[in-house]
Amino acid sequence: MKHGEKLEIDLISYASKIRGWNAAFKVSFAVLLMILCIGLNNPYVSAAVIIGMAYLIVVKGGLSVREYLLVLAIPISFILLATITIAVDFAWKPIGQYNLHLGFFYIFTSLEKLEEAIFMILKVFAAVSALQMMTLSTPSSEIISVMRKAHIPKLIIELMNMIYRYIFIILDVYSKIKNSADSRQGFCDFKTSLHTFGGIASNMLVISVKKANGYYDAMEARCYDGEMIFLEEDKKITMIQFISAAMFISVLFLIWGFTK
Repeated sequence: MKHGEKLEIDLISYASKIRGWNAAFKVSFAVLLMILCIGLNNPYVSAAVIIGMAYLIVVKGGLSVREYLLVLAIPISFILLATITIAVDFAWKPIGQYNLHLGFFYIFTSLEKLEEAIFMILKVFAAVSALQMMTLSTPSSEIISVMRKAHIPKLIIELMNMIYRYIFIILDVYSKIKNSADSRQGFCDFKTSLHTFGGIASNMLVISVKKANGYYDAMEARCYDGEMIFLEEDKKITMIQFISAAMFISVLFLIWGFTK
């Protein structure tokens, strides 16, 4: 990455080659795949979903492998940290196939625990991959439009919309402040870094409040009445998209049937 460069989900979704697909189709497909990953509880099904979503995002969507891995880096980190508690346990005596003596207790694991952890990683990663396919190819306004058509309460939709957009506004401000501090040697040593961090945190608080007031005034000046309305494109579901999705889901059930 270049200095100050960052990946923004909205920019990636707008640049995706499959952005022209119907938003309701992509959201429904992603949610259905996530349910199948959890419901079928099969590592081979999860692996197939991971491969299929990578194909859609990288090959069909045009996102580079490097950028896709950068987007997945954070959820992968959380998944690996969460599954450590499944693979590793503590005991007062040596049990399991593998154990490490640490004074008064043992850290141990077993082949069964490792297998369970790997299966859990695949299942969660497959569900995340399905949702990433949706977010990396569908702008947030279209996803919110689908939620509105699904009769999600208006308050929830408006809060999601504002919070989502405001997060990126604050991230942009933070990036500019951090780059400015970095260009002035604000992170040259540990003591200076602590002082700079404190300054950035306090400035972020003040700026976020000012920007919140400013953006709300701008919304009211444009006759905001509690609901944001976006211009929507009419995107039809093609027969090949429907057939491809049906075939992929059928393959998942076949894999589940042969490997359960």
